[in-house]
Amino acid sequence: MRFSFLNPLWAVFLLLASLRGHAQNAPALIPAHDPVMARHNGTYYMFCTGPGIAVWSSKDRKSWTPEKPVFATAPAWAAQAVPGFKNHIWAPDISFHNGTYYLFYSVSAFGKNTSCIGLATNKTLDPSAKDFKWIDHGRVVQSVPGRDMWNAIDPNLIRDEAGTPWLTFGSFWEGIKLVKLRPDLTAPAQPEQWRTVARRPRNPQLNDSLPGDAAIEAPFIFRKNGYYYLFTSFDYCCRGPQSTYKIMVGRAKNLTGPYVDKAGIALDQGGGTQVLAGDKNWFGLGHNSVYSFDNADFLVFHGYDAADKGHAKLRIENLSWDAADWPMVQP
Repeated sequence: MRFSFLNPLWAVFLLLASLRGHAQNAPALIPAHDPVMARHNGTYYMFCTGPGIAVWSSKDRKSWTPEKPVFATAPAWAAQAVPGFKNHIWAPDISFHNGTYYLFYSVSAFGKNTSCIGLATNKTLDPSAKDFKWIDHGRVVQSVPGRDMWNAIDPNLIRDEAGTPWLTFGSFWEGIKLVKLRPDLTAPAQPEQWRTVARRPRNPQLNDSLPGDAAIEAPFIFRKNGYYYLFTSFDYCCRGPQSTYKIMVGRAKNLTGPYVDKAGIALDQGGGTQVLAGDKNWFGLGHNSVYSFDNADFLVFHGYDAADKGHAKLRIENLSWDAADWPMVQP
């Protein structure tokens, strides 16, 4: 979700990391937070939290080149919706459907549910293409303190077997939400129906102006093996060496749930099976996405690098499946 380690040396750090990545055969430890990915005409494009939405490109998922951000200046609607917004955009989500790329993104005040999810579209991801142009469609979902016990950030688009679009999102408060969208993806379908698909126990004494202690966020739904797998991140991001992020999962036969973990505990009752967690080399791992490239599945996420004072770096790992069709990672 959020990224609090930006500093005036950010641009220099990006450049040095990119050069380091081109100089070695191993995957580059480039700075990234909340990474998502798409492949277009043989090139991988990675979008992540950053000024205007940070963008990187790669031919091999190892060496990465920084591209221009999606938004050179803050969208006017976002600056009006979130006081103090300075174009630092969180947690994008990229998908492709019927010739169009759809990029959802998060605009929020840190630690508050003064939040919005926006949408931009493009016909191509190649910046050199003549028809390359991001078109912003503005606000899709908004959360308001005093009205909503959920937070409109960390979006992920998923289509069911019939092709109907659904948006899952959420952070802290009362957990992860799911809502059906209109066919053009610009607003919830009518009549609006908001479903809670995952949550953790929250201190009932806390008012809705505080995120609380129910640390769950960053949903991503991946369909495989006859199931919908709901990945989330538990515990705390964005704290450098004190980060405790971990990747959790549950699954359901239907997109709308109920989602359960390996032990059969419902995710909306606090359940979740751990996929990956931090260790002595990585303080925390989380905010993942999942993709299939060339008949192989990959877990894309960020980790807080213990060798670099806990700065967030891109991680990509092969994702396999056990005999009972639960996801496994062996870094």
